[in-house]
Parts: sequence; C-alpha cells; structure tokens
Amino acid sequence: MSENAELAKNLISSLELALPPIAVTFSDVAPADVPSYDGIVPAGCVFWQQAATRTFVTSAKDHALCSIGTHTHHLAKPAPSHQAELTEALKTMSALDYVRAEEVAAIPVIEREVRHVVYGPLADCHLGPDVVLVFAHARQGLILSEAIARVDNGVPPALGRPACAVLPQARNHGNAALSLGCCGARAYLDALTDAVSLWALPAGKLDRYCAEIATLARANRILTTFHSRRREDVEAGKQPTMRQSLERLSS
Repeated sequence: MSENAELAKNLISSLELALPPIAVTFSDVAPADVPSYDGIVPAGCVFWQQAATRTFVTSAKDHALCSIGTHTHHLAKPAPSHQAELTEALKTMSALDYVRAEEVAAIPVIEREVRHVVYGPLADCHLGPDVVLVFAHARQGLILSEAIARVDNGVPPALGRPACAVLPQARNHGNAALSLGCCGARAYLDALTDAVSLWALPAGKLDRYCAEIATLARANRILTTFHSRRREDVEAGKQPTMRQSLERLSS
C-alpha cells in the first residue's frame, strides 16, 4: 500500500468519513497517465465532489464557468471572457453588499500561476499533492481542530466566501484551514450539506496530522463514553465522584 493510500485509510478510519479525502495537485504539466476532465461544471468546487471516485486533470478551460475559482486558483491562460465575467460577478455581489472591494483584495489566491489542477482520491494519488480536502461534520471537525492546533501550533482559521479560497490559504501558508463554504458551493455540492464543512490540509504535514488525529479520535471516543455514563448517573439522582465515574468507565 502506498503512503498516500495508508494516510487516506487512517483518515477515513479515525474520522469515520463519509467521503474519502481528496488530493489536489497544482502542476505545470498535465500528467501523462491522468485523463483530462471530460465534462462541464458550473463551478470549480464541483471537481472536489467528483474527485471522490476518480482522478482527472483540469486546466483553465474546465473552470471557464467559474470566474471566482479561476481567480483564486490563479489559472494560466483563462478564457478571453474571464476578466469580464469576474468583473460582472463582483459587481453583482457588491451591489448586494455580499462582498466589498477591500474584502476582495483580502481573498487568498495561489501565489504562482497554475497551468493544471489534478483532482482525485488521496488513496489513488501517485503525485505529491499540494492540498488534501476533507468533508467533515462538527464532531469530526472537533477532532480535526484539536489535531491541527497541535501540529500548526495555533487555531486554524475559518474562512467564509468563497469556499475555493481555502485551497490557496492552506497552500500559501502551509497551515490547515477550515472553510464554512459559501452559498455557491453549498448550491452546487450535494456533499456540502448544512451539517458539513470543508477542511484543507497542506499535504506536507499530512502524516503529522494523521498521527494526532488517530490519537485524539481514540481519546474522544473514550471520553465520550465517560461523559455519557456520568450523565446517566447524575440524571438517575446520583452524585458520582470522578473516581467512581472512572471506575464505571473501566468496568
């Protein structure tokens, strides 16, 4: 089993993920053994969901209907209409006071120009991915946040719109980040339900994240049982000491 496959297996097992972790690789050259994307999507975030089951490579033409994603991913050779589409989108959002000029300037963008983006399950990734995406609900996010704080020595930032900005945030800074999604991503992705958020993990630290996630997932399971039993005792009229609750846990 490859290292990426082992890391994917560990993440799925520790976090009980519904969708496998997704590998995202920014590349100057389209890998010869990876098929080109063969469809049309309304937004680049749709690639994340489709990459749960297959690996493919994209370029600016595949992101053409997503002017915001083309911008955040700094895609090379965008469609001739890109700048006009981006201006129109930002004008509409500004009119709604959804985003302001100073907020647009603060949106993370991949620092270098990107020619191709490869998407696919982490387990099948034979490249060195840049970012790994994890769809997680609140309980899974609890473990992720605890593990990330240990590795990154700080609390991960939580980003709002646009959801795609979480990739350059993690790629540029080398630390994990949380995306609460945006109304667009939540409209386009079935996987991004109201209960789910998106985590972006810089791949260079993935082995360290996985080690802490496994440790904290086990600890959370044990402590959840402890607290559940302690609640039962208190609701039954008892006033257990800490030692009594621990003895009940071990029994």
